[in-house]
Amino acid sequence: MKKSNLQFYCAASVLLLIIGASILAPLLVTHNPFEPDMANRLQPPSWQHFFGTDALGRDMFSRILYGGRASILLSLASAILSLGVGLVIGLFCGFYGGKLDMLCTVASNIFQGIPGSCFMIAIAGIFGPSIKSLVLALVITSWAGFSRIVRAEVMQLKEEPFIEGLRCLGCSDSRLLLHHIIPNIVNKLLILFTIRVGRGILSIAGLSFLGLGVQPPTPDWSVMVSDAVLYYRSSPHLILIPGACIFFLIYAINNLGEFMRDKLDVRFNEVRKW
Repeated sequence: MKKSNLQFYCAASVLLLIIGASILAPLLVTHNPFEPDMANRLQPPSWQHFFGTDALGRDMFSRILYGGRASILLSLASAILSLGVGLVIGLFCGFYGGKLDMLCTVASNIFQGIPGSCFMIAIAGIFGPSIKSLVLALVITSWAGFSRIVRAEVMQLKEEPFIEGLRCLGCSDSRLLLHHIIPNIVNKLLILFTIRVGRGILSIAGLSFLGLGVQPPTPDWSVMVSDAVLYYRSSPHLILIPGACIFFLIYAINNLGEFMRDKLDVRFNEVRKW
């Protein structure tokens, strides 16, 4: 078996395991993940509490199962919105050019020139820590990457002979974009989308760790890490277990992105003509 295929199967297995556990969490939990039990706080892993209990006595196994939901859903939502915004802007700028293209290019340069973490912290600080401000911060800091790639691909594709031939046959701009331009950049978009999801999870973890993302008592792996900092000596499992979950989730998504890049990237494969 090729090394790339082995990495793909490992990454896909880890990702399916995490997503499956998150979806089936209500059926798998052994305790209420929200209910504190101060009499059993900071318990080590045992048969009664597989991953121990946190500082409020809540079962860590139950909270771990629920904890992946927020990161996965928020990263997917922000990646989809970023893709939508970047795709629309990139298509129009690359296809029509002109002053709109110049304006959007300047805007994307500004957004990409400033560190995304600074933007996200500023937005979360202005609008307050909430799910909406977290998604907004992720979209604002990531649409420009999609837009620049889409714009470059469209500018190249619109000069292709088959596009010129379709124009001569009277094909409308909307039909060219929807039926001939977009299908030829889908592979690139899938790769960028996968990478964006992985980066989104890392950004969500960072903001939540700083108290600007997912808010307690919602179970979230990064919030668990943040809450456990004070107990890392006496109860290291409170940090290690959710930290390992974040690591394996990002590892799986990044490896899937690399596999898709190797198989689909148009830099290494001839662009398909429709």
